[in-house]
Amino acid sequence: MKKRIAILATNGFEESELSSPKKAMEAEGFTVDIVSEQKGKIKSWSDGNWSNEYDVNETLDTVSASDYNALVLPGGVINPDKLRRNEDALTFVRDFFKQHKPVAAICHAPWTLISADVVKGRKMTSFASIKDDLINAGANWVDEEVVCENGFVTSRNPDDLPAFNSKLIEEIKEGKHEMQGV
Repeated sequence: MKKRIAILATNGFEESELSSPKKAMEAEGFTVDIVSEQKGKIKSWSDGNWSNEYDVNETLDTVSASDYNALVLPGGVINPDKLRRNEDALTFVRDFFKQHKPVAAICHAPWTLISADVVKGRKMTSFASIKDDLINAGANWVDEEVVCENGFVTSRNPDDLPAFNSKLIEEIKEGKHEMQGV
């Protein structure tokens, strides 16, 4: 079965945290869609500056979690802060957990997961500066390169991308995880 993966992002995502997983998943033969709030292009952030634009394949109002096998959330500071204020984005995220599908988040992306109310009781990692946010939301935060629990994959920063991509692909191939629910 052909796997279809959603990368949820908006303007201000960390470029490597979208481009590296996307390339790795496409190399596995997965179809990867960039899903965003609006049509057109979204602009990345790299090395402290605005960078390349990426084409949006689908918008939140045209897709649902049932259209996909897994969800990837790139970080950056601006991107998750915008998405966490978008109720459609939060519903999209929650639905992957309800459907027991793999979800992967890196760096600051767990901010969106906090607002989606899906981190309580979960072992996970993130960029160090949001450690307290995750602990306060009930997560069991650890400082590790990659953490995986029942199809839920998290990593700290772009340096962790090789491990993040490898674990993400493994979880997508495994498919649904019944313990993944909300």
